[in-house]
Amino acid sequence: MKRKKMKMTLGERIFVSTNYTLLTIIFIIMIYPILYVISASISDPFAVSSGKMLLWPVKPTLDGYKFIFRYKEVWTGYANTIFYTVTGTVCSLLVTIPCAYVLSRKDIEGRKLIMFLFLFTMYFNGGLIPTYLNMNSLGLVNTRAAMVLNGMVSVYNLIVARTFFLNSIPYELQEAAYLDGCSNFKLFLKVVIPLSAPILIVQALYYGVAQWNAYFEAMVYLKDRTMFPLQVILKEILTQSRLAAEALQEGGYSSEEIAAYKAMGERADQMKYGIIVIASLPMMIVYPFLQKFFNKGMLVGSVKG
Repeated sequence: MKRKKMKMTLGERIFVSTNYTLLTIIFIIMIYPILYVISASISDPFAVSSGKMLLWPVKPTLDGYKFIFRYKEVWTGYANTIFYTVTGTVCSLLVTIPCAYVLSRKDIEGRKLIMFLFLFTMYFNGGLIPTYLNMNSLGLVNTRAAMVLNGMVSVYNLIVARTFFLNSIPYELQEAAYLDGCSNFKLFLKVVIPLSAPILIVQALYYGVAQWNAYFEAMVYLKDRTMFPLQVILKEILTQSRLAAEALQEGGYSSEEIAAYKAMGERADQMKYGIIVIASLPMMIVYPFLQKFFNKGMLVGSVKG
């Protein structure tokens, strides 16, 4: 038998129509920057800078991507970013997840004090100069370890993981494991970790995105250009584009200097949008596959217990 469709009241129609309208507006607001950057990466740089390109490509060209493929520093930065992201995410998970689990255990003495000390660092820290001096005294300045070890634990991520363990791992399950002769270490590896796939993926996504987009730490702690991540290279190209535009507007330079600035600006303009596309692509590909775990992990991990 076919079910009869229930007729919506006038108020329900207005509510549904309003929701669809708002969702459409939000979708347009979110999709426009993505389409703009993609179109700009294959458009004539002059058409983009002059405002002639609004959405669709103008005078399509792949010169920007040709420059990128010939620009060695871009691919060195790309390899560095992949290394920092993978290594940093793994190290952060190895520290954050066990710590969050221990702090979720009600039979651990002093856990409230330890949690308070973690929370204190969310609002107060030593500042940039003391942190740099500390990193320098440890011999981590101008090393890849500075990008991995600095900020290895996010207190926010720690709180989310701790809340997940509190709400999702019953204490009775731990008692049952103890009765079966399970040690704390084996309990964590054999029972807790297999039940924690959603929060593990959420944490990996959080740490991975943070590492992928990190550039400030590299600017502070790294001097060797062969260690620079992709985001620093992108920032340099954006700076070159801005400086070239400002120099051409100010004037007062010789014809050779003007020609050099113009060439630098054109090259930077052709490359910057393409690098943004290349830099964003991995995260845009990975996120849809992790979305179902992300929603479940965040829902449980954000409920305060």
